[in-house]
Amino acid sequence: MKILRLPGDKSISHRALMLGTFTRERSRVRGLLTGEDLHSTARVMRQMGAVIPDLNDHELVVNGVGRGALFSPTEPLDCGNSGTTARLLLGAVAGLPIEAIFTGDDSLRSRPMRRITDPLSALGARFDELGGEGRLPIRVHGGSLRAGDFTTPHASAQIKSALLLAALCAGVEMQVTEPTRTRDHTERMLRSMGVRIEEEMLADGSNRVRLHPAEELGGLDIDIPADISSAAFLLAAAILGVTPTVRLVNVGTNPARTGFLDALQAMQVSVERENERETGGEPIADLVVGAQPFVATTVQGTLVPRMIDEIPVLAVLGARAQGETMVRDAGELRVKESDRIRVVVENLRAIGVEAEELPDGLIVQGTDRPLKGPIRVANDHRIAMAFGLLAAQPGNDIRIDHPEVAAVSFPDFWPMLGVQP
Repeated sequence: MKILRLPGDKSISHRALMLGTFTRERSRVRGLLTGEDLHSTARVMRQMGAVIPDLNDHELVVNGVGRGALFSPTEPLDCGNSGTTARLLLGAVAGLPIEAIFTGDDSLRSRPMRRITDPLSALGARFDELGGEGRLPIRVHGGSLRAGDFTTPHASAQIKSALLLAALCAGVEMQVTEPTRTRDHTERMLRSMGVRIEEEMLADGSNRVRLHPAEELGGLDIDIPADISSAAFLLAAAILGVTPTVRLVNVGTNPARTGFLDALQAMQVSVERENERETGGEPIADLVVGAQPFVATTVQGTLVPRMIDEIPVLAVLGARAQGETMVRDAGELRVKESDRIRVVVENLRAIGVEAEELPDGLIVQGTDRPLKGPIRVANDHRIAMAFGLLAAQPGNDIRIDHPEVAAVSFPDFWPMLGVQP
């Protein structure tokens, strides 16, 4: 059995750097992810006055400066490839009396931002779309935010978190209703820092979150669990027989994030959860799985937001499953680092797998034939890692054009997989 310790959860790591700055107290953060996206968050936070040490260690101390001490940066805030950095901090800056220009790489500048800026504009924030059509670069004029009650048509934790951080920084109340419950790392972390947050599941299945103003935030003392989104790739590697049986230790098992484990169960895959416990308000467990046969499945409805980042690896498993795998209700995949629906389908076809693109998902026909062909990752880390699993399968001849983009979220992915891409 191969025992692996994976990088810290990316979503929680971003929030720890941001909220660790918003308090005036000292925060201790262990298990921080040190991938490129986190360097983007640390860099732009420092431009606004944050005191964040170099991210060379998985443990660091953030000396909080408080929300009121942040200031307008003298240069644009380059968020690199990180949508979480851009969207959450667009919200936070909208609630502060400062001005900033947000930008990013070509991929990030193509992603929609009006789902963040429109509700904040309705509450008094001002935005200049320097890139046009709701894309970066965007100038934010913050500091005049009113309390709000917003219903978002998108099941997106980034939208919800941006609105909550805007209200937190402005010192006003905010209520957000989302069509279904999305990952709740922001709410859990804010509660641990003393913020009053209420959550209510409504009769129609929508989820309502209300944040009350907080004068001061307590410091953080957190062990960040391993990222379930990173774990998905190594679970799939073991299931496919690319690696031996694996034990992945201290993986976050927040119910809002474990849709991939539910999908594996539907595919008749047995994943053992051992040593279940809790740290910093987040449930964690060791996950154990080995090679085994599996069948196709359908993923749709409320399961999708709970595994939205894992759908590329599910599609790759579908290529080796018995039967037809279908994904529906996943239109959000089109506005990720790439149009993941289109890119996944194009790459599956390029290596000899039958696949069909749907408006909100895809269909994959399983096969046991050897696979051969080039993979275009479209600057998307999850595409590179997902197809890396098939490239590592004996008998396949698959070439990935830019395997290095995996470092965005999983710097040690290729060594852990045991291959040289």
